[in-house]
Amino acid sequence: MSVRVAVIVLAVLVLFDALPTAGPALAQSAQPSPTSPSSAQPGPAARAEAAVRALIARLRGNTLPDGIVKSNGRIEATQVDVAAKYGGRLASVTVEEGDEVTAGQVVATISAPEYEAQLRAAQAQVLRAKQALAEAVALIAQRTSDLTFARTELERGRSLLEKGSITEQAVDQRRNKFEAADAALRAVTAQREQAHFAINIAEADVERLQSVLIDLVLVSPRSGRVQYRLARAGEVVAAGQRVLTILDLKDVYLTIYLPAEDAGKLTLGDEARIVADPIPEYVIPATVAFVATEAQFTPKSVETAEERQKLMFRVKLQVDPDVLQKYHRQVKTGVRGVGFVRTSTRIAWPDELAVKLPQ
Repeated sequence: MSVRVAVIVLAVLVLFDALPTAGPALAQSAQPSPTSPSSAQPGPAARAEAAVRALIARLRGNTLPDGIVKSNGRIEATQVDVAAKYGGRLASVTVEEGDEVTAGQVVATISAPEYEAQLRAAQAQVLRAKQALAEAVALIAQRTSDLTFARTELERGRSLLEKGSITEQAVDQRRNKFEAADAALRAVTAQREQAHFAINIAEADVERLQSVLIDLVLVSPRSGRVQYRLARAGEVVAAGQRVLTILDLKDVYLTIYLPAEDAGKLTLGDEARIVADPIPEYVIPATVAFVATEAQFTPKSVETAEERQKLMFRVKLQVDPDVLQKYHRQVKTGVRGVGFVRTSTRIAWPDELAVKLPQ
């Protein structure tokens, strides 16, 4: 009996050398030989043989039940760039690569004294326009009084003309004064409107420059982790230049490629499973978030050249947001993994693909 066990152990070592390196795969444990009596306990040799079979099955990954398919992929997260809307010199960058940030957090500031000077000039223009408005209002009051007096004098002159107390020439003079007062009132009224217009323009310029200064303070658009720091304090950045790249840890997914016969049976929202290479002992819950409508050649990141020659459909497996919220510090993007999907919801997940997460 011990000789047989030794032979089996030797076979295990040979298998490790012979089998190609594979990604993480889950498989059902091999069962004892069906010829053995159900009531009899397997001996040491039988248990060793079963362990070898299970090891081979796990390495080869060929024991998945019908209706469960798998594909290799890479775990990724949505990337969001933080870029300068306006050019200037970076006054500060407050985060480093790997730091976690929250939405709205200040991550960098740009120094642009020319915009600050323009803002002060625009604010001064607002004050000048308001002063011009006040002067126009005062002039309107004066010109209104002048017009009222000229109208009264004209009406009195017409009455005296009817009585023959004054000449027609005197009435004409009073009429001219009335018309001049009326024109003067219209002129200062126009000045008031111009002052209002100037105030609106100056205030709009102030708001624009204030908006520029706000945009010179760069904030994180989402909560996540700093993936890349692309500029440092003291450097001059151009408008639109990226300063940081943020990973949205609430949007983590594994992209896999499946043949048409499998991809066509998937429905958005279907359950899926992910096993990452660095932690093959855990099974991560996911859902089918996207299935491409057009086939494509699989990318170069796929392991074998044979697979790259096939037309496949891209499938996106979204990691459960609740899991991400709890384990966001452990999320690592760029690592390889294996995605598992079911071609029918009536198929039960095998025990090896039951959700298993760190405690």
